[in-house]
Amino acid sequence: MTTGETSKNNGIVMSSRIRLARNLSEYPFPFRMNSTQAREIVNKIRKIVSDFNMEELGNFLFVHMQDMGDIEKQMLVEKHLISPELAESKKDSAAIISRDERISIMINEEDHLRLQVIYQGLKLTDALELGNKIDDLIANKSNYAFNNNYGYLTCCPTNIGTGLRASVMMHLPALVMTGHIRKILEVCSKLNMAVRGIYGEHSSALGNIFQMSNQVTLGQTEEEIVTSITNAATQIIEQEAVIRNELYKQNSIAFEDKIYRSFGLLSNARILTTEESLNLISDVRLGINMGIIKDIRMEKIDQIMLMIQPASLQKFVGKQISSNERDVKRAELIRQKIVE
Repeated sequence: MTTGETSKNNGIVMSSRIRLARNLSEYPFPFRMNSTQAREIVNKIRKIVSDFNMEELGNFLFVHMQDMGDIEKQMLVEKHLISPELAESKKDSAAIISRDERISIMINEEDHLRLQVIYQGLKLTDALELGNKIDDLIANKSNYAFNNNYGYLTCCPTNIGTGLRASVMMHLPALVMTGHIRKILEVCSKLNMAVRGIYGEHSSALGNIFQMSNQVTLGQTEEEIVTSITNAATQIIEQEAVIRNELYKQNSIAFEDKIYRSFGLLSNARILTTEESLNLISDVRLGINMGIIKDIRMEKIDQIMLMIQPASLQKFVGKQISSNERDVKRAELIRQKIVE
């Protein structure tokens, strides 16, 4: 890739995710069930998944939320493998995660089951296909709460119907720099699509990373939902790519200066907060994608982005540390990793 060019979605789309919400008909919704019922559901789903006989799924890891420490749970949140709500749950709850971390099944979150599949890049159709295979395996050995008129019954009315949330995580620094992101947010809202920050609802768009997803699951098929999100994401990708190139052409020296300044800070700073780090990494990530920075792979910068999150950083250090200590260790980790 030459300077100033961008591929169709390389680096702009970070990941695609589908999530299916399901409940078991013989149990009340999670907010109404007792501890015995919660435990029964955990054991039931664990048994079903342990009997999976699909080579492509590989092995699964079972994690019981009540047996995990706060740092371990928060690490799973930072990896997008569980929700903050599941990490904070006081009831009997669990997660079943594939070894490659592509598949995650949350048990007793807002619904009895939250099945998600994550792929790198813009691959919602592939994610849905795999998600449906797993969903069918579970459905064959359980009774889902389903209504012929409304579809799958869920705790939150906005999930009734297909129970499907399809989302795409995108890195959109050029749209943010120029203020065009506001128009994107307005249009998406009118199309019943939600655009949120890096950790979904109620989170901010640190590092210029946004998640776009459908808001309505009733009245559309799974394929229609996936197609609408894919089409919208494709248009946003094209706008981001065009604006990146326009910004570069307008003032290439200033553009490169911003990127190299951020790289310099990451390479030399002694104290870095999470927010500052992610914003600097956003510039470097843009530089890599534009071919300005050639000696760092995108995979490395994305790995650093995960490692500097509070829980992941403390796991790396091997102990719980204060916020100020984390800022020092974060800068140290970035200096070390960025030159490897």
